[in-house]
Amino acid sequence: MSIAPLIDNHGRTLSYLRIAVTDRCNLRCFYCMPEQGIQYLPKKELLTFEEIERLVSVLAGAGISKVRITGGEPFVRTDLMDLMQQIVQVPGIRTLHLTTNGVLTGPHVPRLLAMGLASVNLSMDTLNRDRFRLITRRDEFNQVQDTYRLLLESGIPLKVNAVVMDGKNIDDIPLLVELTRHHAVEVRFIEEMPFNGEGSHYVRLDWTYKKIQAHIESLFGSLERVPDPDSATATRFRVPGFKGIIGIIAAFSRTFCGACNRLRITPRGELKTCLYDDGVLNLRTLMRDGCTDEELLAQIRHAVSHRHANGVEAEQHRRNHERVAESMSTIGG
Repeated sequence: MSIAPLIDNHGRTLSYLRIAVTDRCNLRCFYCMPEQGIQYLPKKELLTFEEIERLVSVLAGAGISKVRITGGEPFVRTDLMDLMQQIVQVPGIRTLHLTTNGVLTGPHVPRLLAMGLASVNLSMDTLNRDRFRLITRRDEFNQVQDTYRLLLESGIPLKVNAVVMDGKNIDDIPLLVELTRHHAVEVRFIEEMPFNGEGSHYVRLDWTYKKIQAHIESLFGSLERVPDPDSATATRFRVPGFKGIIGIIAAFSRTFCGACNRLRITPRGELKTCLYDDGVLNLRTLMRDGCTDEELLAQIRHAVSHRHANGVEAEQHRRNHERVAESMSTIGG
């Protein structure tokens, strides 16, 4: 018996699930959390791997076909590869993707390739060791660069994510663009968001997606527009003659919400129908209270049927009108 797909109250079909497997991270990035870190969840409050597998199976039955593993840093969690191996075998899941900071990822690249991982998003905000230490507050630059090289050599489709931060890594923009000259890598420049445990670092966001594009074109000339996949967050370009692609993500401006096909599950099991909401349903509690798969899916459908139209509306309707200030590490991006 076929199950109806998940379609929200704005007519958008949901097919993409992002699961944050942990809120812990081995870096302390400027745009993600305070220098002193955050108060991590006790282990008992995290979703177990069995609970994650169950959620993936339930949602796959309702049309979710793409899954991304995020964190925190996913590889901080023990036995992550075993979980990923289970997810790729779930009926209905066509592609599994990974977002990582690269510090612990290198040794796992052969197994990631063998399991058929569809792509890796590697967070790499700078190509300079000193700036890396300034942004991440850790000295793990060499490990991340080794992971980048291993991923390139493996042939796993690779996207490099760089958050653009005024006064931190503007000098890296041309260096990162240069990565696309000889390699079929996609380098994505992302507007900084206020998900850092403190709130916005700036009175206003100066480095918007428009300014990022204008800056790149001032250095490399006019960019060629590249067609975007359905429901893409990045607007994609290519420097004429370069092998790779440049993506620019209006993460703060939120220009792509109209085609959003994503659901998010936080490390503690909160369902988020938008990055900017503060959680709409606690799936962990439902499962531990004995909810059946059918009841679980019914609750998810109800939440999806009350989805906000876009990130601006979701932010405006947060509980108690609290400002966005939680760490991205607790959300999963």
